[in-house]
Amino acid sequence: MSKLASDVFADEDLMRKFCAGEAHAFQLLYARHEKPLYRFVRRMLGSGLVAQADDVFQDTWMKLVDARDSWQAREDASFKTWLYTLAHHRAVDVLRKSGREISAEQSWQENAWLDDDEQEPWQLWPASSAEQPEQQAFWRRAGQQLLHCLDGLPALQRAAFLLHHDDGLSLEEITQVINAEFETVKSRLRYALTKLRACMGAHFQPTFEADSTP
Repeated sequence: MSKLASDVFADEDLMRKFCAGEAHAFQLLYARHEKPLYRFVRRMLGSGLVAQADDVFQDTWMKLVDARDSWQAREDASFKTWLYTLAHHRAVDVLRKSGREISAEQSWQENAWLDDDEQEPWQLWPASSAEQPEQQAFWRRAGQQLLHCLDGLPALQRAAFLLHHDDGLSLEEITQVINAEFETVKSRLRYALTKLRACMGAHFQPTFEADSTP
């Protein structure tokens, strides 16, 4: 199977080939999903459990390998949804065993979160495509602060945000990954966005004037 030819195969096709004994198909699936899946695992676990990210990531792939004799494509769930479900379940297991999931939920002061239209600080931030060095430095710091704010979200809100905004899953797909009702996913995503915007706005003010030209 050439590199060029592999691009035309959907994930499900590659998984079928792997189940049929074509080891190279697994290598292609791994290469296709390695970076985004690892990023999801690391951000789900947060900075406090980053040392366990490799184990969770590898355990996810081992579960995929173990399922090769029984796996079947589903009409109601894509391969990607299934893969992220495996990763999410393993990450939540680690969070629960460590107690991080409970402490994360208790770390937020609910009365500190404002509605979206009150978040004036983040509305004043520069465009992320800005090319000036000061603005690029601003967004590097903002990225670091965002990871800090993500750490403070309850695990299931963090999962909803990451799956939707980082990995491009639809709300319907997220319901399958985190095993929740559609309206519950919508609520968790909304709460996550509101909390992240409040956290970013409260702790990260612009360090330059929007227009300093006399």
